[in-house]
Amino acid sequence: MRRELARAHSSLRLEEHRNRGLPELTRIETAEEYDRRLNESVTEYMTFLEEGEIQRVEPWMDAALRAKNGSFTPAGPNEIRNFFQEVNYRDPVVLRTHLHHWIELAMMVEEPHASPIRSVPLLYNLWDARSEGLATGMEEMMMHAGLLADKPRSRELVWIMLAQRAARALSGLYLHGNVYDMEEAVAHATEWTPRGWLPDAALVRNEQHLYLRQPGYGTSYHTGHTQLAELLGAWARREGESFTVKRFFDDFFSAGVIPVVLTRWEMTGNIDELLIER
Repeated sequence: MRRELARAHSSLRLEEHRNRGLPELTRIETAEEYDRRLNESVTEYMTFLEEGEIQRVEPWMDAALRAKNGSFTPAGPNEIRNFFQEVNYRDPVVLRTHLHHWIELAMMVEEPHASPIRSVPLLYNLWDARSEGLATGMEEMMMHAGLLADKPRSRELVWIMLAQRAARALSGLYLHGNVYDMEEAVAHATEWTPRGWLPDAALVRNEQHLYLRQPGYGTSYHTGHTQLAELLGAWARREGESFTVKRFFDDFFSAGVIPVVLTRWEMTGNIDELLIER
């Protein structure tokens, strides 16, 4: 997790250096602008998924994503709403990538899996690393695939989000290990979140309490992202010259909403070491 925190911060600084001559992103200022830009961002993202040959796109996917647009919250010029709103109010398409997990949840309703085990939603979402790992992975993967090719300042937002989650997760690990007490964990997460966008100690404290009650959740954003990246690499190596991103994601989603280690077993035939009894 320290490596992920360092990678996010160093990548952000290099991206900022690259963009040093460009104007900063400005925040959405009105309810009308919010509604317009949020709707435009859904259209932009869905168009990219289809025309960029990322995955099969169906009409219900647009509706599932658009349903999460939310509404405008006023704030003063120097007031921080909350971390993810600071991202959302600068370029909402960046956060549409994270909300990709709502598309696959809608898939369970619109296109239920043939397997009765995989088609029935669980009473509790056990697959933290699947859901949050997919959401976090799509942010960086879609950036690398070209979604933000013409938006250099928006690429900075991706690294900021990755840094925030790594800082939050590392704080939780130190808290679990009795290296930090609660207030030290809160201070660490706040300090290592770029641009001072995580000033709400009460919010951070509540998150850390959640991670204490649900071990592994805070780290699942990055560990799940890593599992997805490993699967993509393994699948590409297996497919060789016939590899395409679209076929990868189509096969990935067609396996159903199950842990990535099980999807990897199905897609590659290789059982993950996590599933081997020692």
